[in-house]
Amino acid sequence: MEEKKKVEFEEQEHHEHKEDISPELEALLHTDPMHGLTEAEHAERLAKFGLNQIEEKKRNPLLHFLSFFTGSIAYLIEIAFILSGVVRDWANFGIIGGLLIINAFIGWFEEAKAGAALDALKNTLALKSKVWRAGKLIEVESNSLVPGDVIVVRLGDIVPADARLLGIGVDGAATEVDLLIDQAGLTGESLPVSKNKGDTIYSSSICKQGQMMAVVTKTGENTFIGRAANLIAITNEQGHFQKIVNSIGNFLVIVTVVMVVIIFIYILLYRKARAPGKKITGSIVLDSLRDVVVLTVAAIPVGLPTVLSVTMAVGSNQLAKKQVIVKRLTAVEEMASVSILCSDKTGTLTLNKLTFDDPYLKPGYTAEDILFYSYLSAEPGTSDPIEFAVRTAATANVPILQNLKDHTVPGFKVTSFLPFNPSTKMTQATILNLETNQSFRVSKGAPQVIVKLVGGDDEATQAVNDLARRGLRALGVAITKPDSLEDWMLVGMISLLDPPRPDSAETIAKCHDMGVTVKMVTGDQLIIAKEVAHRLGMQRAILDATKLVDPDVTEEQLTDRCVHADGFAQVIPEHKYRVVELMQNRGILVGMTGDGVNDAPALKKANVGLSTIVDGIMTSRAIFQRMRSYALYRITSTVHFLLFFFTITLTLRWQMDALLLILIAVLNDAATIVIAFDNAQVSQRPDKWRIGQLITLSIILGAFLCALTYGVFFIARDKFDIPMISMVDLPSSKTPHDQKMQSIIYLNISSAPHFTIFSTRLSGFFWENLPSPLFFTAIMATQVFATIIVSVGLGSLVQKIGWAWGFSLLAVSLTYFVVLDFVKVYVMRFWSFEMTVKLWPSASRRNKLAQRQIRTAVTARVKNNVQKVRESIAPAYAASILAKAGSVYRERSQI
Repeated sequence: MEEKKKVEFEEQEHHEHKEDISPELEALLHTDPMHGLTEAEHAERLAKFGLNQIEEKKRNPLLHFLSFFTGSIAYLIEIAFILSGVVRDWANFGIIGGLLIINAFIGWFEEAKAGAALDALKNTLALKSKVWRAGKLIEVESNSLVPGDVIVVRLGDIVPADARLLGIGVDGAATEVDLLIDQAGLTGESLPVSKNKGDTIYSSSICKQGQMMAVVTKTGENTFIGRAANLIAITNEQGHFQKIVNSIGNFLVIVTVVMVVIIFIYILLYRKARAPGKKITGSIVLDSLRDVVVLTVAAIPVGLPTVLSVTMAVGSNQLAKKQVIVKRLTAVEEMASVSILCSDKTGTLTLNKLTFDDPYLKPGYTAEDILFYSYLSAEPGTSDPIEFAVRTAATANVPILQNLKDHTVPGFKVTSFLPFNPSTKMTQATILNLETNQSFRVSKGAPQVIVKLVGGDDEATQAVNDLARRGLRALGVAITKPDSLEDWMLVGMISLLDPPRPDSAETIAKCHDMGVTVKMVTGDQLIIAKEVAHRLGMQRAILDATKLVDPDVTEEQLTDRCVHADGFAQVIPEHKYRVVELMQNRGILVGMTGDGVNDAPALKKANVGLSTIVDGIMTSRAIFQRMRSYALYRITSTVHFLLFFFTITLTLRWQMDALLLILIAVLNDAATIVIAFDNAQVSQRPDKWRIGQLITLSIILGAFLCALTYGVFFIARDKFDIPMISMVDLPSSKTPHDQKMQSIIYLNISSAPHFTIFSTRLSGFFWENLPSPLFFTAIMATQVFATIIVSVGLGSLVQKIGWAWGFSLLAVSLTYFVVLDFVKVYVMRFWSFEMTVKLWPSASRRNKLAQRQIRTAVTARVKNNVQKVRESIAPAYAASILAKAGSVYRERSQI
């Protein structure tokens, strides 16, 4: 066999993470294996290195709770809260304080329910370890281990710390069998890794085979798993949802403060001009301050954080019923906007279990034959995953092997058995055929060994190389001829692979249909990642992890690599974290799924960490629509409120009674909390807040509502002679005798904006997706209640206007919301990104538009090529080509 083929034939080495040990630490690792550290040495090192555990960095509970009182809206509410106390407006003081506490409690309570990632990491550590101390083999708490401790690792043990294998057993004799270490949860490698003298085993990996002593090299936060925990600890950035709420809040706060300050100055100067001596007195300041404080409270969306928090809390419970657990409350909103999903392979996309795949067979043999012979040469009772996979496949697919009570095969008897040995790299059994009374031998092992055993086979060699290039583990099987126990002939090559989960391909396809690009991120080998990606219907543009740490490439180029790649192989936790970070820096909302410790940092860094992705995304998009619906309604209401009272105060010096203003703010927001249970129209693309569009549409709708309120005001004053009494002309402690105009405008401002929520629920016409009965009932009940109050009166607080006025105003508000619905639809239809670039040009927007145009042109060109393929080749072949091309379109359209 040529040297090149010999190289190709050798099994690939697993990706090994180099251990970085300083000379000072290295000097501490040369402990006598049969004696171990003395108690004095252990105590000294324990004081130096600390306990072998991951320290949880806990937040101060009080400061954590107080953090929910931050944000632009919260700050303005708190100022209003303080001013209400200054002017002794105790009703407002109590209402505002209650809203602040309720909102903070909801956020704090829901986050307290989220699981702690650090706890999950800590729970994976072993609790007890066998260690040599002062010449005795004793059992100690794993958290007491220190560098230099000599530990014993055997079958079934969870490795308690990073350690270097010594190549000897507990009796001091050299070991003949390698350790088989399952580190899939740490590195993502799907197959257990063979380890021997000098190799490093990592904390929290599992010993699947063998027994060996090792010297501890690193403990606690210095271990491989500890580095992952540190990445989690440093990831504490502001979430996407907080940024959105602050953006909305900043806009509303700026507008509110500017208008309120102008009104305050105007009222102050107006009352000064009418005061005796034309001086500003303390009572004038307090009266004017009381007026604007009430106006501020009524204008600020005090319920915005509360309603959104309740909506997300209800949504998190809905997700929990679908077995989707969010790590923090705001992930409910962020999940809806995810456009790229980074998924771990081993155990997430695949079963994390070796499975029999299509074998290579020599002429005259079938798949049942190779499984049958493999079973005869399999070692009973071993925990080796390859042997287990062979036995499982054989008993499932070979009729004679089904329903066996033990390893005995009817009609055959194993007369001798040689177990697997690292030097021979094969198992061998001598079998007696009880029917013919003839014996034959079966060998199963490394492909190069079996091929050599049969005297060479170029065709088999090529087949093994083909399997290796696809990432499949090959296992050769040979038997002896009937008339000789030394004359071997090849049966074929078993191929083994960690297969995709049955629902993985469908899940990925659904994600693509919903506009979410899926990228595989795995610690496994590149060729294995490419094969799994192919079987899942993904493309094979998988990058090696080294492409993420190339010092000669700019940050922008690294980001482009991440965006354009279909996945990444041979990654460690820092690489996964880096992938998420690079794409987030591009402004992309990223999701991360996984089941291993190696995924934890990226899960913390990512906006979302889930397993049942499709249900999670669909549910979250429904929740997102509810939140955006409420935000649009509330901003519209605020714009309407501020615009009307700002202009009417400056022009006609008319204001509404403080009680009615507060009643509108509290009653309407309380009713809209049930939006958390409303029907929602789920978007087929990742959702975005589009703050510019949201605010612009709110201003347009608010202006239309302001026009309606002015129409009602002037019709009531000029056509029905309802008196208009200037509240500014009166001290705040006095109220006028005739408050009919107050009641009329109260009902209009309460109902007209409130009914617009039936329109803001979706981008299309309101009848395309009707509200839920509960939501409809809550909104209507609020306004019927308001109508009853003003129709019959409420003592001296609310003057009655009669049923005719009450139901007429209610009917006008209901009719007007239909008009606003048409306005909303046509604004949304007219609005486009191209229009945004024209109105507000910027370098980033122009660049984004150019990229969109390029993608459109490329898509059109490829579609044209696909049509040519359809017309020129056989339909069956064309269908295969078109299916692959369609996958490319979907994925590349998201880049």
